[in-house]
Amino acid sequence: MDGEALRARREQRDRILEAALAHVAFDGWSDRALRAGADDAGIDRATARRLFPQGGDSLLAWLDDWADRKMLEACPAEELQRLPVRRRIARLVRARLEALAPHREAVRRALAARGLPGNWLEAGKAFWTTLDRIWQAVGLPPEADSGLDYYTRRATLAAVLLSTTLFWLEDESEGCRATWAFLDRRIEDALNIGRFAGRLRGFVSWIPGLSGLGRPARE
Repeated sequence: MDGEALRARREQRDRILEAALAHVAFDGWSDRALRAGADDAGIDRATARRLFPQGGDSLLAWLDDWADRKMLEACPAEELQRLPVRRRIARLVRARLEALAPHREAVRRALAARGLPGNWLEAGKAFWTTLDRIWQAVGLPPEADSGLDYYTRRATLAAVLLSTTLFWLEDESEGCRATWAFLDRRIEDALNIGRFAGRLRGFVSWIPGLSGLGRPARE
């Protein structure tokens, strides 16, 4: 399939998802919500089923990709480069939540659906992809990290993103000001942990036999 065809399929998926989000609030991530979204988007149901072969589950899987792309569109690289790292992270996380803001109930239902045992693997993959995309946008792509750094950065960002999302779902403050303040605090906490981890690695390097910890293995 050529690039133009792929773009067309993505645009169709986006249209169906965006139309379905209002129905998800009442029908959950279900085939019924998918059909209603297709109807509202003016796309026939047979095409919708080909685009989302697992029905509501496929629709849910598309949510993260859609939200990630909206986040990146709202944060041009030239804008991010003018900010310190902590502000880049805050800007990206905020942009993602702002894209989802009109659909809080759908997000709440998404978290509940992903908490089911059968969905853990796919949910984990999607979440990890989001973490990679944020660090890529910040300026630290996966290939820039190795060993402990790779996992430490993603674990700390995972805690920031998940805790902020849960706080945001219940936030009733004007303009979500409480959420953005909470986000800033979580990022500061994460950076403090990172600084501690850096000192720990420096200490470990002095211990015989452990000097290679966190470095990529050599062939």
